[in-house]
Amino acid sequence: MIVAGFLLLAVGAADLVRQFAPRRWVGYLTVAIILLLLGSVSDALLPMLLGLVVGALWVWCMPSEKTAPLGFWPAVLLGVLAIGAVVWLGARTDAGLIGGVWNLRSPFGDVPFDLALLTLGTGVFLLESANLVVRAALDGEHTWRPAERATAAPAVESPAVESPAVENPVAESPGAESPGAESPGAETSAVESSPVETAPGDATSGAATPRDPRAGFQGGRLIGPLERILVMILTLAAAYPILAAMLAAKGIVRFPEISRDGETGARAEYFLVGSLVSWVIGLGAAFLVWWAAHS
Repeated sequence: MIVAGFLLLAVGAADLVRQFAPRRWVGYLTVAIILLLLGSVSDALLPMLLGLVVGALWVWCMPSEKTAPLGFWPAVLLGVLAIGAVVWLGARTDAGLIGGVWNLRSPFGDVPFDLALLTLGTGVFLLESANLVVRAALDGEHTWRPAERATAAPAVESPAVESPAVENPVAESPGAESPGAESPGAETSAVESSPVETAPGDATSGAATPRDPRAGFQGGRLIGPLERILVMILTLAAAYPILAAMLAAKGIVRFPEISRDGETGARAEYFLVGSLVSWVIGLGAAFLVWWAAHS
């Protein structure tokens, strides 16, 4: 299970660096040093090196600024590798140097270092990497691209009237339709995309009216990871009624917007695809930790 822990930790940490680090090379170097230390003290240099290689390949084939060229298939391959490492390799009998000083207890018993690293890796992966997986799955379901829509739009159409047929689902918060699927800078609120409004009686000065502070709020980037972590925790705790109630509440909250779908059903499908992919990721993380704990 130490292999799966390093794989998920390296991938998740690389995506967090891409999203939040002001200087990526500094973040990547920091992640490499941390993984090197963990691999050294746990006598797992080979799994650590494998994690670094897989993390570099993940950054290359799952870009955060554009559509993934390989879709979500790299995530499928990563899932197969992680599950295979947990199911077939199992736990180690010796955790290296840290095994002599490691002592972590829980209400369910002692937690070995390998299990703690796997749990940390799955948790880090659920934060930002899972967002990219959900977004890649949604991008794979699009039958058009923004450039095609721009050329296909009739020139005589009034810009003040929105046509449901050409509505761009990516412009909505994918984290609301499907948790955590939105890309950095992809969401554009109605206030930000509309021309600058001038105050009445001040048309010559061009002074812009104050914007709503809630405009451009990207809640999906936070809702998605929280939802997946809750799915993993509630599944491990066998709190299935609470889990079912939480998932049902999400559908109820989103029902007013989905009900305005019209005849196409695009909103409902967008919501279902993103939500199901996100839930599968959370349940898969719970399965990895559960299997490792009982192996």
